[in-house]
Amino acid sequence: MAAIEDDDVSVILEEQREEIMAAKTLAEDHDLAFNLQMQEALAVSRAAHTSSPESPTLDFTGEGDDGFDYTSLILEDIARIDQERRDREVGVQEMKRLKVDLDRRIHDQKFAKEIMNIPDADWTRDGDYFQKPYSVAKVVPFSGESFRVYCKGLVSEEMIGETRVTVGGVGVAICDSTDNLIWEVNKVLGAGDSKSPEIAELQAIVHGLDEALTFDLRRVTFFLDDFKLFNYVTGRVEARQSVVATLVNQVALLQKKFPYCQPSLLTRNDVKFVFKLARDAIVSQIKWPEETSKGKKTFKETCVICYEGITVDKMFSVHGCFHRFCFSCMKQHVEVKLLEGKTATCPSEGCKSQVKMDCCAKFLDPKLVKVMIQRKKEGSISVSDKVYCPNPKCSELMAKAEVLEYTKQFFVGTEKSAARKCMKCGLFFCMECKVPWHYKVTCEDFSKSKRYQNAGDGMLKSLAQSKRWRQCVKCNNMVELASGCYHITCRCGYEFCYTCGAEWKKKKATCACPIWAERHIIRETNVNRRR
Repeated sequence: MAAIEDDDVSVILEEQREEIMAAKTLAEDHDLAFNLQMQEALAVSRAAHTSSPESPTLDFTGEGDDGFDYTSLILEDIARIDQERRDREVGVQEMKRLKVDLDRRIHDQKFAKEIMNIPDADWTRDGDYFQKPYSVAKVVPFSGESFRVYCKGLVSEEMIGETRVTVGGVGVAICDSTDNLIWEVNKVLGAGDSKSPEIAELQAIVHGLDEALTFDLRRVTFFLDDFKLFNYVTGRVEARQSVVATLVNQVALLQKKFPYCQPSLLTRNDVKFVFKLARDAIVSQIKWPEETSKGKKTFKETCVICYEGITVDKMFSVHGCFHRFCFSCMKQHVEVKLLEGKTATCPSEGCKSQVKMDCCAKFLDPKLVKVMIQRKKEGSISVSDKVYCPNPKCSELMAKAEVLEYTKQFFVGTEKSAARKCMKCGLFFCMECKVPWHYKVTCEDFSKSKRYQNAGDGMLKSLAQSKRWRQCVKCNNMVELASGCYHITCRCGYEFCYTCGAEWKKKKATCACPIWAERHIIRETNVNRRR
């Protein structure tokens, strides 16, 4: 039997609606006529017996038996079917539009590549006449193009009010061969699909391949970040759980519907955008609407640290893992880490995602944000590679390599000179002497001058000589021996003799100096006794 066109369905539904309304009107007319006839008969009967009391008006239509209007119910069903048909038609038209838009984008990218390969001489001569208009009728969509499908499924234990629940969500993104985003969608998983991360991940793959089939894509590579699941879908390892095995089989059946469809393994960082889509699907399940005192509608969700219901605009999402916590809890967490001298990570148990410093401005004092950024920068530069601006009002931290590249823009022969320019305040300074740049004076001559002796680094060296401190030859940091042996391990990792400065190699001294002095050992013992 031939399929009924949408227009024919619309006509049939309209005819049924008119017939039912006509039948309802006719039935109401018949009921009204019958009721009038019965009322007239009762009036005649009462007239013949004038002494009888007046009887109440009675309804003979029979509508008072159950009071249910079946006609309205049928009309509501017809209206619902008609609306579903309209929605389906809108969905089909939207999908057609998306397919044409995708095909046009592919056409434009191909055309752009052709233009890039045209020699300059030919482009100068014929560039104004070079054209390739897009035509829907001439192009077969996605015939030879390869597409990339990114999939991610998540299961998370969350709080909704005072109730702890396990919820799941999936995220899918379809990109072209150059990773330009074409389509993205997220979906909430049911209770049965949120039992384990493996099930959620496989549901994401199934959903992603279904979306690719909806777009009539022919060549597809789908990406996942779980090595165990990668072994499942490639057939290297057989799934033991029945639910997981069923989903793996479903993925295999979907793969057969494509001329080319292969899995590929990526790291977590490469699927962050679909990770966020899946996380958004989870968040949509744990927030609830609530009216404010001003009558405005807002949404709240429960912070898993303090268990308080917080408005969604006061929740902080950690970059990378997208775990969410309220501003108050995050503020306390970050401040504690700062006091411990550490960089803040996600408070969620087992999560190691770093908290981005620039995002903390939402709940932290700007001065603390600067401290965190500075601390993170200090941790990323090795001790021997750190350079500080000698300007007391600046003291900007820089790496030797970056300040060298920066200075090359302003100073000729930078590689052969110790002159550097601060990347913040712009001061030229000497890398060796750690003072403002001494023009036309060598470092050796400047170190003997009064200017150097009065400068900060000169005064430090003078103090070091009087206190018998030792300077590390690798990072130039000053080391003071309070107690213990003369074998020094600097914070940069360099090992040397405190007496003469000679290097220690493979935990052995290269000089003949004594390893320890009795006064330092006795002092340490006395300190321990006082404790």
